[in-house]
Amino acid sequence: MNDTLVVWSTEFGRTPFAQDKSDGRDHNGGTFVSWLAGAGVKTGTAHGHSDDLGYQAVEGKTFCYDLHATILHLLGIDHTRLTFRHAGNDRRLTDVHGEVVTDILA
Repeated sequence: MNDTLVVWSTEFGRTPFAQDKSDGRDHNGGTFVSWLAGAGVKTGTAHGHSDDLGYQAVEGKTFCYDLHATILHLLGIDHTRLTFRHAGNDRRLTDVHGEVVTDILA
């Protein structure tokens, strides 16, 4: 699996409690889960964690821009140099944000 990157990710987390008058749980932007395997990812590594309720990230906060920058890095692409022209402006896929999460790299 040196040449294959497998990515699984949620769009957002779920609140650790039920919504008002419902059995369902609401969207939670305070946490989300992703996992990556292969292509230079350190085996068996966990990065960051939430509070005891799973409501907010408390350590190793990672944003979507960081996940995207890390995926691009694992694909051999420098996210700071990858730009595209849109409406007369140069744009990056990671906007002006995004840092490669080096803790998970092999």
